[in-house]
Amino acid sequence: MQKLRAERDTLLDRSARLQAEFENARKRTAREQQDFREYALTDTVRTLLPILDSFERALQVSSAEKSELRGGVELIYKQLQDALAKLGLRPIPATGEPFDPHLHEAVEMVDATEAKDHQILEELQRGYKLKDRLLRPSMVKVARNSKH
Repeated sequence: MQKLRAERDTLLDRSARLQAEFENARKRTAREQQDFREYALTDTVRTLLPILDSFERALQVSSAEKSELRGGVELIYKQLQDALAKLGLRPIPATGEPFDPHLHEAVEMVDATEAKDHQILEELQRGYKLKDRLLRPSMVKVARNSKH
């Protein structure tokens, strides 16, 4: 009788362990699926970034003769920005911000007396986050000021 109880207790213990392992595996799989869904677009969005860069460069050129073309390009640029924003793409603030090595890549350090030390003077290429993950750091020009 005591042997049966010990066997029963062993089987119940094994069953409880298996059930806990199964539950942990189920939760882990659900987390992995959620991560996959959230970041499956990373490569797609990354391939669109050069297009976004080209639009930004084209919009920096201004000419009275090209005002109609510029209006069309601005509309397309806005539509692309809106579509990417719906996917979770967010630009990283740069110009005027303090340099953050987690978000910015310093391409150049410039001696400047009118700006604080390590303040971003110019954004050379915009950086982006996809949801809460860094997709591409901002390439920036940073002030060097020994007085601040």
